[in-house]
Amino acid sequence: MSSNGGQMASSWFETVAIAQRRAEKRLPKSVYGALVAGSEKGLSANDNLTSFDQLGFAPHVAGLFNERSTATTVMGQSVSMPVLLSPTGVQAVHPGGEVAVARAAANRGVAMGLSSFASYSVEDVCAVSDQVFFQLYWSGSRDTLLQRLERAKNAGAKGIILTLDWSFANGRDWGSPWIPEKINMKAVTKLAPGVLARPRWLWSFAKTGHLPSLTTPNMAAPGEKAPTFFGAYHEWMQSTLPSWSDVAWLRSQWEGPFMVKGVCRVDDAKRVVDLGATALSVSNHGGNNLDGTPAPIRALPAVVDAVGDQIEVLLDGGIRRGSDVVKALALGANAVMIGRAYLWGLAAAGQSGVENVLDVLRGGIDSALLGLAKSDVKELDRTDVVAPADFFRKLG
Repeated sequence: MSSNGGQMASSWFETVAIAQRRAEKRLPKSVYGALVAGSEKGLSANDNLTSFDQLGFAPHVAGLFNERSTATTVMGQSVSMPVLLSPTGVQAVHPGGEVAVARAAANRGVAMGLSSFASYSVEDVCAVSDQVFFQLYWSGSRDTLLQRLERAKNAGAKGIILTLDWSFANGRDWGSPWIPEKINMKAVTKLAPGVLARPRWLWSFAKTGHLPSLTTPNMAAPGEKAPTFFGAYHEWMQSTLPSWSDVAWLRSQWEGPFMVKGVCRVDDAKRVVDLGATALSVSNHGGNNLDGTPAPIRALPAVVDAVGDQIEVLLDGGIRRGSDVVKALALGANAVMIGRAYLWGLAAAGQSGVENVLDVLRGGIDSALLGLAKSDVKELDRTDVVAPADFFRKLG
């Protein structure tokens, strides 16, 4: 094998778990700690992952299909597979940040959600991908929200994701990382031991001439400087919590596809249908919400049974391999969203690492379709999955 081939082989990872291990080796402890899911005891974060382990498959051995399609349509976008990149905030894991993620998504034919807390602007990201959904929190006044919708529309965003599943429970039993307001001398001094222990991460930023800015350009008022993450977080914390009529109003202000993210209960799902949303995401914010909320995969079938014929239902939480995607689709999801899975890839190898994660997932989806004798992801159904009697939860 040529030296170049050897280098390629060594930089490629065959599973998301390997990407995560590489990310942990590469990132300063504080940065890695900020990515690790969970609040309080970590019950929900743990359930998000281990619940998939309890689901099995019912495979066939003949009559399999030589040609299999993973393509589908989500929120009006034709995509190469039923996997969307979930919006995640300030991506200090790699200098490329959301722009690198957007390029990877475009190269692999999938759509991405861009966080309003992102480190790159919606204009920068829409410039490299034409399948971007802009994510909003209910933060600031109605006028502020309208201004953000208008900005996203002008930039070319194809839809809106309204995230409602973030109560920001305080305290983790294993401790929370220290995140500075901005990178100044005090922060550098405090973070130096962890950062210097990860020279490759530091060098990747040093080559660009700047350290992570920890600012949120999409939260900036017109003509003003981007607030810091904590400035944006403060605005969200001070905002009055939305009522269902507030959510319906926001929906009415956007003409295109509109997702409400964070639904776990059947009664909430019905309300999301009533306000005219295009899609909902069954999610517990990666386990960072109210701890003890069941894994989304457990709550998914009840939501699908209640509203699946009236709205697109996505699942967000715990997806780490293609077979997880197939389990979610078999239980009624139209598609899934991934967050940490692609962040590990981004941390390990930048844009190519995100592409690697998407390739791993696509390969796993295809392999499961083969074993289940399906020619298309749209053919999956509940007979393909084996679940313990007490697995599912019906909330509300």
